[in-house]
Amino acid sequence: MLLSIQSVEKPWGVLDLPSPFQSAHTNPIGEIWFDPPPALPDILIKYIFTSDKLSVQVHPSDADTDKVGLGHQGKEECWLITSAEPGASLAIGFKEKFGAADVRAAALNGSIEDLLVWHPVSDGDFFYIPAGTVHAIGADVSLIEVQQTSDITYRLYDYGRPRELHLDEALAVARLAPYDAKFRKRLAPTGSQLLVDGPHFELHYVDGSAGNDVFSAAGQPALILPLEGSVSVGGEGVIPGQCALVDGEEIRFGEGDRFLLARSLSDANSR
Repeated sequence: MLLSIQSVEKPWGVLDLPSPFQSAHTNPIGEIWFDPPPALPDILIKYIFTSDKLSVQVHPSDADTDKVGLGHQGKEECWLITSAEPGASLAIGFKEKFGAADVRAAALNGSIEDLLVWHPVSDGDFFYIPAGTVHAIGADVSLIEVQQTSDITYRLYDYGRPRELHLDEALAVARLAPYDAKFRKRLAPTGSQLLVDGPHFELHYVDGSAGNDVFSAAGQPALILPLEGSVSVGGEGVIPGQCALVDGEEIRFGEGDRFLLARSLSDANSR
């Protein structure tokens, strides 16, 4: 089943969407969302396109949102860079450990950008972003984001844009320390990879360079997102720019086909 798509306007988005979308818009589009299906409501996949920096922000964990009576609405996410202009970068984590008072002051005067580590990026870079990690996506980047289905974002700094900041909430959940290098990877030139192995979801990168094959989703609902070529799900083709629910159907692919497959671990975590 193909998922429905939402185009989301953002002030930092782009007018001309890159491949595989390739369409022009009168207002900047920053995100393309694939609506989570009822069979798998707790994973959201989206494309993000930037012409300017996103806010410096942080997301809470499930434990954080439980504490304030919001239930399990934490947000851990990961990013696969699909294209980036020379010099493009992402801010993830701090240069060193800082105190909350120092970060609050830096957020208010704008120098928080200088406290963060800006990671140069290129096509194929991959980052897992645990809840509590302070981050900002830079300009001129296209990426795929796989996340827990939550939209709770606490902004620390937004470059003077007229949007609300959430300093108290952000500092209550943020890790004011460097980003752990173990969460950064690159796609291998050939071969499949397990990119994320919990705690909330798995994310597989499947490479069909070895030729025709069949992939099993182990009896669990999963989301499949083609990157190159096409993938057959239950006999129906899925191509880049689409995302499909796999719920017991056979997945077939061949040489030159590449895709992401995500499945939830929430049931396993609740046992």
